[in-house]
Amino acid sequence: MENHEHHDHSKMNHSNLNTDKVEMEHSGHNPAHGKMGHDHHKMMIEDFKKRFWVSTILTIPVLLLSPMIQQWLGVNWQFTGANYLLFVLSSIIYFFGGLPFLKGFFSELKKKSAGMMTLIAVAISAAYFYSVAVIFGFEGKTFFWELATLIDVMLIGHWLEMRSILGASKALEALAALMPNEANLVDGDQTRKIKINELKQDDIILIKPGEKVPADGIIVEGESDLNESMLTGESKPVRKTISEEVIGGAINGNGVIKVKVKGIGEETYLSKVINMVQSAQKQKSKTQRLADVAAKWLTVVALVLGFGTFFIWLSLGKDLSFALERMVTVMVICCPHALGLAVPLVAAISTSISAKNGLLIRNRTAFENSRKISTIVFDKTGTLTKGSHEVVRIVPLSSNYDKTELLKYATAVESPSEHHISKGLRRKAKEEKIKIPTVVNFKYNAGVGVSGTVNGKKVQAGGYVLMQQLSKDVAEDIDEGIETKIFTIVDDEVIGFVTFADEIRESSFGAIKTLQKNNIKVSLLTGDNEKVAKDVAVKLGLDDFMAEVLPDQKQDKIKELQSKGEFVAMTGDGVNDAPALAQADVGIAIGSGTDVAAETADIVLVDSNPNDIANLILFGKATYRKMVQNLVWATGYNIVALPLATGFIPGLMISPAFGAALMSISTIICAINAQLLKRELNN
Repeated sequence: MENHEHHDHSKMNHSNLNTDKVEMEHSGHNPAHGKMGHDHHKMMIEDFKKRFWVSTILTIPVLLLSPMIQQWLGVNWQFTGANYLLFVLSSIIYFFGGLPFLKGFFSELKKKSAGMMTLIAVAISAAYFYSVAVIFGFEGKTFFWELATLIDVMLIGHWLEMRSILGASKALEALAALMPNEANLVDGDQTRKIKINELKQDDIILIKPGEKVPADGIIVEGESDLNESMLTGESKPVRKTISEEVIGGAINGNGVIKVKVKGIGEETYLSKVINMVQSAQKQKSKTQRLADVAAKWLTVVALVLGFGTFFIWLSLGKDLSFALERMVTVMVICCPHALGLAVPLVAAISTSISAKNGLLIRNRTAFENSRKISTIVFDKTGTLTKGSHEVVRIVPLSSNYDKTELLKYATAVESPSEHHISKGLRRKAKEEKIKIPTVVNFKYNAGVGVSGTVNGKKVQAGGYVLMQQLSKDVAEDIDEGIETKIFTIVDDEVIGFVTFADEIRESSFGAIKTLQKNNIKVSLLTGDNEKVAKDVAVKLGLDDFMAEVLPDQKQDKIKELQSKGEFVAMTGDGVNDAPALAQADVGIAIGSGTDVAAETADIVLVDSNPNDIANLILFGKATYRKMVQNLVWATGYNIVALPLATGFIPGLMISPAFGAALMSISTIICAINAQLLKRELNN
């Protein structure tokens, strides 16, 4: 029994895609705006690079003028005013090279939230001001060379780390750059070039072969193959003809098409995708919040241990310079930089990579929780099957109506619907060159069928549920095979039925095997009759199937599975499946084109490919694995390095510069490990 769930995608609510702006602002019309955040990030990288090279060059004479370095080299290059030159060079390094850390310290102070910048600023300031005091008469030894090398290492660490982070936004930059700057506006018999931001709703634009589509719209003339791979993840060009939607940013093939503009500005599909991805990157999952808490505690521990180490060494009779050196080293080693970067960078990269591959994450926690999925429930039509619903048989049951009349009335009453059944009927009617009359008073009853007035007659169409509601008998001999049947009733007379066959997607077979290989049970949930459901389940080797389920019953089926201890993922179209998607532990909406924004789903798949679902779950596991690896590395390095920094272990003591190098290496390892995530989605 086909449950006849008709979908009016035009009524889907996209309002919750209007997320707050995050660092990387963009405009669907002007790619330059899309790169504002990206360019800002590049400027910051250049700034760190410049500060690093200036500081490093100045560090060379600082090293050569430092008494300790000269002692190591066995030379004596002292001259009148050498100490003052050392002071001037070190001051430039401190104020110029250390400025980002000092600014960060005051920013953290303002927010009353001590963090990494506080530790670095306290460490370099303690070393600098103590050394300055020594230059101007205080008894002790200077820390200028340690200060200089410490700042150099910190700067190169930040520079390399930010270069790694930049990769996380490249997918978004590529998306933003997809939109062209100009469009060919059709003005009567002429066309003229205009700026994208001058386009208005319902304008007609001409798109020539090889050009990018400048805005979302509907083809009103011509046909062509369009490459939507950067938008949907679908590698093959898609054939589009009159009345079909095109997405702004897609590349036109060999045909010439005229398009009526439907989506401009923030309403474009591309803008919604970018907003969705940015919103997800801004979200914090449980893992990320845990890392944030750990980083804050590590800062407190660093400050306590740093000052504690300082006072313990002083109380043990060590001189001030030794105690200060140990304090600085502890604070640098304890910088929660790697820990603070461990999860956010993985999150940003995974969200961007996913978007580029047609997987749009709206809820980060649900995405990371995909590793827990024990059962995945698939809606049948359009997910495991192609949703083509080609007409197989047209069977009149009344002597007053032949096949043509039956097809005409069935197509007419279904025509306002966007359901697969309606599309199949319209294709068949077009093939048979049947003129379809207009339907008035159209009504849709979810899971039951449709009704309306055609040529002055009351017409109804639907599956077995409708027949039961109308108390209409169905002869046994017509209930054969595994085809979906839709009955048509005219003025209370059953005039016949049309059967449809829906082909299983080739990709479904591999996707199901992949999921089962990863110990995930696969179940089918459909409103179709048991024979159709069983046939699909057997062919695909599914673990279970649930047939003849009405839209309002789907949520209960998900609850049932959850009550048995299953961690459930549900895939559906995001309209009639909304309650079930919301109920599931992970809701995955299947969409395409401008229908991508399913209201209640945690994750949206742009293309209706079952392999994407398998990839999504495996990628979710890989993302979580990377987060855990980074957290283990970031905390593990502190556990090992901290005792060495205090100097309490006999024979094992490290300098502040070496401590800074260890801290930076740890951070860079976390960044590189996060970048390796890019391989996971394609493996």
